[in-house]
Amino acid sequence: MKKYRIRVGLDVDDTLYECNSYAVSIINKRHPDEVPLTVDEIKSWGGTGRHIDERIALYSDPEFVRTQPVTEGAQEFVKKLSEIADVFFVTAVPACCMSARAERLIKDFPEIPAENIILGTRKDVISLDIMLDDGAHNISSSRAAYPVLFRKPWNSGLSGLLSVNSYDDFLHFCEMVRNSFSEKFPALANGGVLCLVGPSGSSKTEIANELTKIKGFEKPLTSTTRPRRDTEEEDSYRFISEEQFIKEKNAGKYIETTVYSGYHFGTSEKNISPIVKKGGVAVIPIDICGAITLKNLYRQRAMLVFTRREKQEAIKSIIEKPTDVDDKTRRIMSLDFEYRNSEVCDTEIVVGDDISAVVKKIVSLVNQK
Repeated sequence: MKKYRIRVGLDVDDTLYECNSYAVSIINKRHPDEVPLTVDEIKSWGGTGRHIDERIALYSDPEFVRTQPVTEGAQEFVKKLSEIADVFFVTAVPACCMSARAERLIKDFPEIPAENIILGTRKDVISLDIMLDDGAHNISSSRAAYPVLFRKPWNSGLSGLLSVNSYDDFLHFCEMVRNSFSEKFPALANGGVLCLVGPSGSSKTEIANELTKIKGFEKPLTSTTRPRRDTEEEDSYRFISEEQFIKEKNAGKYIETTVYSGYHFGTSEKNISPIVKKGGVAVIPIDICGAITLKNLYRQRAMLVFTRREKQEAIKSIIEKPTDVDDKTRRIMSLDFEYRNSEVCDTEIVVGDDISAVVKKIVSLVNQK
C-alpha cells in the first residue's frame, strides 16, 4: 500500500536562508571600530537596546531579502524532504519584500512548485502535518499536528517544545512520523540508548538513578551550564560556564545538545559509545530535542520512553525543587508542550509513587527480544 505523503511546512528566514547571521555581518561592517557582534548575543526576536537592533530594519529591505545567503545544506535538505513529503514554504515578509522572497525560493528550490509558497504573517491559521520554524511564537500557536522548533540562540529560553538541532534530525523526525505505524519496536537487549523523555517533575532523574543501580545500565556524564544544586554530587553533571559550553559545541564536541529552562545540556559520543559497545544501556534523562538527535544516530538501538505523571503531581514536584521562581515558572509553563511529546516516543509509562514498579517495567522493555 502506498504510504501517505505527509505535508510539511518550512519557515524560510534562519531556516533555509541566513537572516540574523547575515544581518549581523552587515552591521559589523558598518561599525568596524566596535567589538564584532555574534548571533549568540541575540536572545530574543525583538530589540536589545544596542546597535545589534539595526538588523530589524534590514528585514523590510527588499535588497536584503534578495541577497540573503542560502544556509549551508538547505538545498540538499529540501530535495531529500520533497522525496517523502509535500513541502510548503511558509514565510512572513513585508509586502514590499514578497516578490523578492518568491523569486529567490523559485530559483533556489526548483523542485518545490511555486503554488506551494505561502506568503503572510498568519502562520497560526495554516494546517499541516509538520511545521519547522525557528520562531517559538509561531510554533506555540501552530495548527500543525507536529510543530517543530528549529533550535537557535534566540529561542533557547523556551523549554518543552518539540525541537531539532539540524536538518538531518528533522528529516529523521519526518521519517519517524511517516513510518509510525510500521516501525519495529527498538531492540536494546544487546546494548543501546534509553532516553527518558517527559515533563519536568515526572521523576526522570530519579528513575535514571534507580536504573543505574542495576547491572548493565549506566548514566553517561552530561555537560551543563546549570548551577549545581546542594542536593547533587559534584560528578552528577559536568558543570561548566555558558561560554565554555558554546565554545565546545562550536568545536563539535557534543553529539546532542539542548536547552532546558534556559540552561545548556550536551552529551559527547565518548561518554555514550563505550557503554553501548560493551552491550550496556546508556540511560539519559533528556528533553525531546536531544532524544530525537540520539534516535537519529542510534536508530533501532535507541528507545524513547515518555514518563507521564499526573499534571498536578508534576507541578507539586516542580514547586518543591530547590530552584528560583523564574525557573519554576518556565518549567510549569512548558508542561502542556511537553505532554504533547508523548506522541513521538516509542512507549509511555505512567509514573506514580512506586518508582520501583516503573523501573521494573522499563527493564522488561529493554530486555525483550
